[in-house]
Amino acid sequence: MAFRPLSARAPAVLLRDAKPLKAIFGHAQRLGRLQRLLETQLQPAAREHCRVASWREGNLLLIVTDGHWATRLRYQQKRLQRQLMAFEEFAGLTRIQFKVQPPTTQPGVVEHIHDLSPNAAETIQATAEGISNPGLRAALERLAAHAKRKP
Repeated sequence: MAFRPLSARAPAVLLRDAKPLKAIFGHAQRLGRLQRLLETQLQPAAREHCRVASWREGNLLLIVTDGHWATRLRYQQKRLQRQLMAFEEFAGLTRIQFKVQPPTTQPGVVEHIHDLSPNAAETIQATAEGISNPGLRAALERLAAHAKRKP
């Protein structure tokens, strides 16, 4: 008996037919809409630090990147709540909660690549030739080889 894989279906068909996916997609769209409304009421500097996590039974949970922004937003909580209640989507808003959750990845962090000049590689290779310890000599030769790989 041979395994026959299921035929692939288009993403639009999956979202239309599969109820769990449809519910998840609908929830994601709703959160996106709430996020856009929230951003219209936040200061421009605070927008990148605050995300809508959930909205249910009049309780809005916001995820904030650090304690500094959470404190600043808590001071503005009453004003923010009044402004959000003006929108139909937030009509039943009774409470705003803030949860601090640092981002899992650092945006803009670039790996530092140190280039080794050919002159430095020659010096390291010459040093390696004068070393009697085989482990240290191999390590220095590997280090010198980094410059040789570059075009």
